[in-house]
Amino acid sequence: MTDLGGYQDHVARIDLSDEAVDYEGIDDEDARKYIGARGLGAKYVFDQGPDVDPLGPDNLLAFMNGPLTGTQTVMSGRIAVCTKSPLTNTVTDSHHGGWSGARLKWAGFDGLLFEGEAEDPVYAVVEDGEVELRDASHVWGWGVHDTIEELGDEVDGEVGKNLSVMAIGPGGENQVRYACIMNEDDRASGRGGTGAVMGSKNLKAVVVKSSTKMPKPADKETFQEGHKQAMQVIQESDVTAPNEGGLSMYGTNVLMNLTEEMDGLPTRNAQHTSTHSEAEADDSEPNIDAENVSGENVRENILVDEPTCHSCPVACKKEVEVQVHHKGEDHNVRMESYEYESAWALGPNSMNDDRDKVAMMIDRCNDLGVDTIDMGNTMAMAMEASEEGHLDEGLDWGDADTMIEMIERVANREDDLADLLAEGAMRAAEELGDPDMSLDVKGQTMAAYDPRAMKGMAIGYATSNRGACHLRGYTPSAEILGIPTKVDPSEPEGKGELCATFQDLHAISDSFDICKFNAFAEGIEEYVLQFNGMTGLDFSEEELMEAGERIYNLERYYNNLVGFDGSDDDLPARFVEGDPKAIPGEGGSEGQLVELDQLKDEYYEVRGWEDGVVPDEKLDELGIDVGPGTGVSGGGAAVSGDD
Repeated sequence: MTDLGGYQDHVARIDLSDEAVDYEGIDDEDARKYIGARGLGAKYVFDQGPDVDPLGPDNLLAFMNGPLTGTQTVMSGRIAVCTKSPLTNTVTDSHHGGWSGARLKWAGFDGLLFEGEAEDPVYAVVEDGEVELRDASHVWGWGVHDTIEELGDEVDGEVGKNLSVMAIGPGGENQVRYACIMNEDDRASGRGGTGAVMGSKNLKAVVVKSSTKMPKPADKETFQEGHKQAMQVIQESDVTAPNEGGLSMYGTNVLMNLTEEMDGLPTRNAQHTSTHSEAEADDSEPNIDAENVSGENVRENILVDEPTCHSCPVACKKEVEVQVHHKGEDHNVRMESYEYESAWALGPNSMNDDRDKVAMMIDRCNDLGVDTIDMGNTMAMAMEASEEGHLDEGLDWGDADTMIEMIERVANREDDLADLLAEGAMRAAEELGDPDMSLDVKGQTMAAYDPRAMKGMAIGYATSNRGACHLRGYTPSAEILGIPTKVDPSEPEGKGELCATFQDLHAISDSFDICKFNAFAEGIEEYVLQFNGMTGLDFSEEELMEAGERIYNLERYYNNLVGFDGSDDDLPARFVEGDPKAIPGEGGSEGQLVELDQLKDEYYEVRGWEDGVVPDEKLDELGIDVGPGTGVSGGGAAVSGDD
């Protein structure tokens, strides 16, 4: 039990197999060591043991908020979903914004821990400190949008006012390995296949109904000092200041043109590094242009609203409305997640620059409940496979209409090709006989930053604890935006240390749980003030950074116990060894390859790891205890290869 401020000291443990709900408090030592949300969720998953089948009943699915979630803290509307990933077999956590995290806190909970497998489809209703399971058979097979509307009516609340629905679509039900959990229609816990885990448990949705009972800080004066300081730096930042041309003006898609200009935008399944280099390779005019799907283009032509999350002045969400002619019919599409990563994966990396059809694809992914990044990358892999003659059924570059249809086919596993692609790019490429076509690390595909152009992102992809991921340690902050200082993106030296620092800092913010975008303005000083003010603790900056390091090492240690080591901290061959199909343009990545061994040596030295494995001394130094269920009796990890 804990009496720290910011926690409700209330967690529900739901056994879906026998429909039993038990309640427990937050262990005080765990709260101090692992904070909450991502960190505490990783501890719950760790204690469940590394040998569970990700799609089996013993896997834990944890919905977790943090001590700052749902408070006055700026950008504190996040929630983490933590589990063992069916896509990567690693520990994973996937976050979404909106209001469900805040409402879960206001409903009296720090977390919901789902175990087992329901005999028939169910959904959970969370209200006033209690969880009730209800029949969901009537909405099984439905898309996310209709499910949210129906369950909102059944629970007698108003979605977006006092009620949030976190639901899966057919993608999760059919256990597509990169299925996601959708919140409020268009906010996704998108990465790692959390939706597939939810589907394997026959859990259709979690409905949270609450009043606004915002937690009060234990040390009001310290918290207010931190809050004031945070608001000031956010309003002064070129990236986060409202209406200053950054996230507030263009959303995450402000990065499309910036990354294209530095020749760091993977195109044609990363065979090229920008749409410009694609044209240079063909010695012709550009056949696509990334600007067509950029934030600037979206704002000028199809923007209709700018919704925001709990306690956020930035309002990075860009709601769009488009008319799309597809399969002989006109379709009206309105949705609020025209994000950079989604627009890239379903756009330039698949050789498509049809702005409106990209919007339709994103909306289809949201409604069917599949991750836009892995969906786009997997289709791009299939396009390269078609080009190379590995597929009997061709999937042509930039064929937007077929892409729209393929999303639905994959989500429903309608045929052999769709079933193959539902397994993810890594497994599909291996089945097709050319693993190097997949842009993955540990099974999860990379995001919209070419590692040949950004060496910090290269080591970030390679060492991410949840597979290729830009958000574990967002080095483009320094490499593109110059925050906190500008670094040469093509220079490998120093990037191991930069990456590790960002990884630890983001482990902290993910555990608070607050939006990563605050890190474009805030730093450890603002974090300490707000955390200490809310909880009543007296952490130093060094102690809080150590908590971030502890969380990252706990996740790595879990992966070590599963069977991962330094040999898995790798990148696709085209980035490291070169590929005759990959023709960098004249920008920052001209002639570049990733110096991966150099990057890993520096990174492991900074981390104190031995070839990617956390040694006993590091576990002892950080106070990481081996808990029940891990299958070992001491520190360290016996690594036997990939799971």
